[in-house]
Amino acid sequence: MKRTLILVRHGQSEWNLKNLFTGWRNPGLTAKGKEEAKSAGIGLKNHDFKIDLCFTSALVRAQRTLDLILEEMDIQNMTIVRNQALNERDYGELSGLNKDDARVKWGKEQVHIWRRSYDVPPPGGESLKDTAERVLPYYKSMIEPLVFKGKTILVAAHGNSLRALVMDLEKLSPDEIIKREIATGVPMIYHFDDDNQVSSITGV
Repeated sequence: MKRTLILVRHGQSEWNLKNLFTGWRNPGLTAKGKEEAKSAGIGLKNHDFKIDLCFTSALVRAQRTLDLILEEMDIQNMTIVRNQALNERDYGELSGLNKDDARVKWGKEQVHIWRRSYDVPPPGGESLKDTAERVLPYYKSMIEPLVFKGKTILVAAHGNSLRALVMDLEKLSPDEIIKREIATGVPMIYHFDDDNQVSSITGV
């Protein structure tokens, strides 16, 4: 029995391009971001993946990425579950700020700590640890049981919400996960064995 989980970070957003902290703000995709999403869909179709159910966040850039992937796969009438538990990390007072401007305001060292530490949140926002504490219970209750029943599940989400999942799936330490980059629009495909452990990780 196949047990497959496909994770995709949204394509490049308008604020990724402008080097802004995005968090729970809602910019759309750039032209490049749309092409990344389409390319992901083409790759998954070429590898003949049959998607049973999709999950995404409450944010437009992830939802649009998922729509474009499904269009390229010629999938219609797919059940899509949207939930803010899969939202990007909330950057609080940093949201909407240019990253260089934030370094001027708070200092390069402090902004680096907020961005790359595991458990230190920016003012009014979430750390990666905080993000994991909402993402993982949702995954364990809503997504993982379906995968273990043999379903192929596609999740379109965000850099940090996916980091939380990758940390759990690959059994990474906090130090390891904060160094992990999640590329935009690139599917990460997790295959599980009969003991429901990750047996391999592939791409398309």
